[in-house]
Amino acid sequence: MTRAVALADIRIARDRIAGKVERTPTVLSHSLSEQFGVPVHLKLEHRQTTGSFKLRGASNAVASLNAEQKARGVVAASTGNHGRALAHAAKLEGMRAVICMSRLVPGNKLDEIRRLGAEVRIIGDSQDDAQQEVDRLVAQEGLMMLPPFDHPDIIAGQGTLGLEMIEQVPDAALVLIQISGGGLASGVATAIKGVSLGTKIIGVSMARGAAMKASLDAGQPVLVEELPTLADSLGGGIGLDNRLTFAMCRDLLDDVILLSEDEIAAGIRHAYAQEREIVEGAGAVGIAALLAGKVRSDGPVVVLLSGRNIDMDAHRTIVCGVAPSLKERAA
Repeated sequence: MTRAVALADIRIARDRIAGKVERTPTVLSHSLSEQFGVPVHLKLEHRQTTGSFKLRGASNAVASLNAEQKARGVVAASTGNHGRALAHAAKLEGMRAVICMSRLVPGNKLDEIRRLGAEVRIIGDSQDDAQQEVDRLVAQEGLMMLPPFDHPDIIAGQGTLGLEMIEQVPDAALVLIQISGGGLASGVATAIKGVSLGTKIIGVSMARGAAMKASLDAGQPVLVEELPTLADSLGGGIGLDNRLTFAMCRDLLDDVILLSEDEIAAGIRHAYAQEREIVEGAGAVGIAALLAGKVRSDGPVVVLLSGRNIDMDAHRTIVCGVAPSLKERAA
């Protein structure tokens, strides 16, 4: 098994990506603070250059490649945001990038990846299907695989977000963090626990196809069917051969909670109506967890708004009070 990422790796990553990513603000939510009786801070990472936290990991991983590896180009499977971030980081280096995705990825995310000059391959109905094409391109064309989560440079890059969060809210008692493949959650938890051991870290995901939660419950990585969901960025498996993120999430997270589609929609609506922020489903799950009463804290809370890359027609439908049907999301 590859050595787990440490706090020192995250600090190195912060220096490596300085100037390539934004240091995003953290603001106090007056509405949520008043409702829950403790300060609730929102980390506005959805304002990151490519619209999500994924730019941190992608930038660190690309910057870590040597000249020969950069010349070969990069490839990855993605539910959208990692692909967009990797396309952006590769474009800055003049590198070839190929992004493999399933048919469940929303069209607005495909369009942005193509706009950045990356090659898009649509393969099958799951991340596992897309990964098969990645493996073929690595074997036959020699591309460098930079996966969306289970890679030390990706995890370290995402962990820089945790350093910012605990610097901006040093007395944080609880941090709510999105969890999918675990690159974000494990990196942020490593950073925060390395500085503030007493801070609780809770992972938040959707009930429909939460692979990391199912794997943690089973005590080992397991396969989970991918299903249409408002939190599409949190879809996909963690890999049966997972090297890093499963063990790191198991050891570092205090809990993982799941949300219904209606609860996620309520989070999106609150972000827009009360905070004046447009976020995608995955970006709203921390707010949604608070609104649903599924977490409690006696001290300051930090909630990550992880991404804004939502289809605006879907967003308008949601904020008007009706979530798109599962059939519409699968189309």
